Amino acid sequence: MESVFNLLHAVMFIINVFTANGTFCSLQGEPVYPQLSKDGDIIVGGIFPFHRTWEITDMSYMVKPSPLKSMQYSQSVIFAIEEINNSSSLLPGVSLGYKIYDTCSSRAMGVRMALALINGIENSILDEPCTKPAQVQAIIGETYSSVSMAIAQSIGPFSIPLISHDATCECLSDKRKYPSFLRTVPSDYYQSRAMAEMVKQFGWTWVGAIRRDDDYGNSGMAAFTAAAEQLGICLEYSLPFFTTYSKEKVLRIIQQIKSSTSRVIVAFVSYWDLEILLDVFHEHNITGYQWVGTEGWISDSTVARLDKHKILQGAIGLTIPKTKVTGLKEFILDINPLKSAGRAIFTEFWETLFNCKYTVQNNSEDIMCTGQEKLSEIENEFTDMSMMPIFSNVYKAVYAIAHTLHNLQVLTFKCVLIFRCCHLNFILFYQFLEHLKRVHFKTKEGEEVYFDKNGDPVAKYEIINLQTIEDQHEFVTVGYYDSSFPAHNRLAVQMPSIVPVSVCSESCPPGTRKAVQKGKPICCFDCIPCAEGEISNITGTKIHQEVEFLSYEETMGILLTAVSIIGTVKTIIIVIIFFRYKNTPIVKANNSELSFLLLFSLALCFLCSLTFIGRPSEWSCVLRHTVFGITFVLCISCVLMKTIVVLMAFRATLPGSNVMKWFGPPQQRLSVLAFTLIQVLICVLWLTTSPPFPFKNLKHYKEKIILECQLGSAVGFWAVLGYIGLLALLCFVLAFLARKLPDKFNEAKFITFSMLIFCAVWITFIPAYVSSPGKFTVAVEIFAILASSFGLLFCIFFPKCYTIIIKPEKNVKKQIMNKVPVM
Repeated sequence: MESVFNLLHAVMFIINVFTANGTFCSLQGEPVYPQLSKDGDIIVGGIFPFHRTWEITDMSYMVKPSPLKSMQYSQSVIFAIEEINNSSSLLPGVSLGYKIYDTCSSRAMGVRMALALINGIENSILDEPCTKPAQVQAIIGETYSSVSMAIAQSIGPFSIPLISHDATCECLSDKRKYPSFLRTVPSDYYQSRAMAEMVKQFGWTWVGAIRRDDDYGNSGMAAFTAAAEQLGICLEYSLPFFTTYSKEKVLRIIQQIKSSTSRVIVAFVSYWDLEILLDVFHEHNITGYQWVGTEGWISDSTVARLDKHKILQGAIGLTIPKTKVTGLKEFILDINPLKSAGRAIFTEFWETLFNCKYTVQNNSEDIMCTGQEKLSEIENEFTDMSMMPIFSNVYKAVYAIAHTLHNLQVLTFKCVLIFRCCHLNFILFYQFLEHLKRVHFKTKEGEEVYFDKNGDPVAKYEIINLQTIEDQHEFVTVGYYDSSFPAHNRLAVQMPSIVPVSVCSESCPPGTRKAVQKGKPICCFDCIPCAEGEISNITGTKIHQEVEFLSYEETMGILLTAVSIIGTVKTIIIVIIFFRYKNTPIVKANNSELSFLLLFSLALCFLCSLTFIGRPSEWSCVLRHTVFGITFVLCISCVLMKTIVVLMAFRATLPGSNVMKWFGPPQQRLSVLAFTLIQVLICVLWLTTSPPFPFKNLKHYKEKIILECQLGSAVGFWAVLGYIGLLALLCFVLAFLARKLPDKFNEAKFITFSMLIFCAVWITFIPAYVSSPGKFTVAVEIFAILASSFGLLFCIFFPKCYTIIIKPEKNVKKQIMNKVPVM
């Protein structure tokens, strides 16, 4: 179905093209010609910085331009195209050509060359429509992020892909700004984070930084700074640098570095920045620093050769993993085919390569080029293959284009069958970009190539160490970083035997903690003794003592919570049963109003135990003791009134007795309210004088802190408990006196037994409460609340529920009236 839609889109595009009103188009300005070119059915564009056009003054440092690296990139493009053209399985019957332009490392020139690739350099003939397909299907390049950004913004609206082999700025992953940009080199998003993790692993928490003052350096350093801050790394300085900076500006950078205390420099620069900086550093005797580098320079043999004074000795950094492309090295070193591809650039290339001149003026010391010089007799930047991973990126970019074209061949051929006038480029231009984003293939070496949603490849790096052995520079692999691995396994580094120290402040010894110095980063601190409640038993750390309290997450807290909820549920069930059978004799005979009030207070007793669980706070400390005291008094008051009413009811059976008029329902309610208000008054006095509050107990255990509720006023707490005990004791005595009531109505016996349990629980609570440590003190109090509540619930109400549910034949008025006088 997708191929059908693609075909329809292509047909509509062709119709629009051939029905467009033609106007005469003329080329504006002087035409620009490619440095290297070859015709083909489909043209692949290339843009590389053969030269540099920055303005150089006497007040700034000068870098000699060199086309050698760009010639290596160009050779990689040509090699891949020749391989594809000779392949019988990839793009059979279609030949690829190329046009490679020079951007001069300039944004403006880069955009101009890209538009030249798209539009061509020929003027349109009269009456020919201006609307025409792009002259190239995709452009490979540019090497630098800033130039790539300018080009990508210019050609993005035309859906012309730009595939970079070395532009790493994280900003280029933004598909809203750069919709047609892709790359075969990882984004600095991962490189910056990998560098921060590596710096952290070496223990360097106090570092300086130099960044190239362009999009590459500024964006990369911003990402590194953000990642470093998350890992506890501080930047003492972050200095911008560009090759056109004046000598005065560079001198200020030197002074900043010399006055710093950090011994590690993170450099987000390019190799030609270091061509300048190495000489300046040597001139001002800036040596002995540990350098951390990006893939932009750390593996560049040119930098290593220029480091004659061993300023970069021991530098460590990230580089694209080593790779091999069979036949590419030999092809790059075979320079003869370049003569036919681009004669003008070839002359300059030959002069630079062999350090000679074809035209030598009189009295000049230049060597005359003969054209017979042999590459095997020299060793320089061009013959060095240390940048093979970047050459491989160029190679993969060409193959990505070829595989996309191959995948689109079927669509093209279908179109040709329908519209015989259809040109190959018309179809591919419209659909090519989307298919390129989804391309997925393996190189002949078995390496997988594909792009993610941002047009980036999987980020993989080698960590290399620049070592000098007998005046020979070697790049030694000491680790790796792979973004496809889990976060904790992405970085692996072999720690060298000697690692320089770069910290703002030495680690604090045990027993002290860090105190950040005013106006300084967090890595700069003083060591002061640990405060109360804190310990430090490891150098450089300050840890808070373990905090202990009864929480809802631990097993004991979960069990006590479950028991509390079970008690509440059972109470509610009994309430439902009593309400359902409220008109039956046994419910009426047991004073239903007091029974419902007692059940309500019992439910509150079960629930109040939950206030004792959890981290103590001001409100929970106040709530737990006051709610407990008031609800239990309400509960015991109801039991006490039930006991008094039972006693008075039997005394009312004596002739001439009118005692029950003093213990009717209004008097019962008033008595319960009066008993409860006394407890409320005690709690109010307690809270107004010295209320409970959360407290950190540091004395019971040295290794941990006990969070508990300090009573505030011990008198208040024991007054609350004492009043509950007094009511419970009074209730027990009265129930004991009424224990010989008729067997059919033995509620007094159950009350006696329940009060016996209640008093026993709370008498044993006192020594257990005093002697229990930490959170067990709270657990003991909760246990006492739950145990006494269950005692009241089981002893008073379960026998009645048993009669109501299991023995309904006994729940009749005759059974009750046989031995119980009417109340």
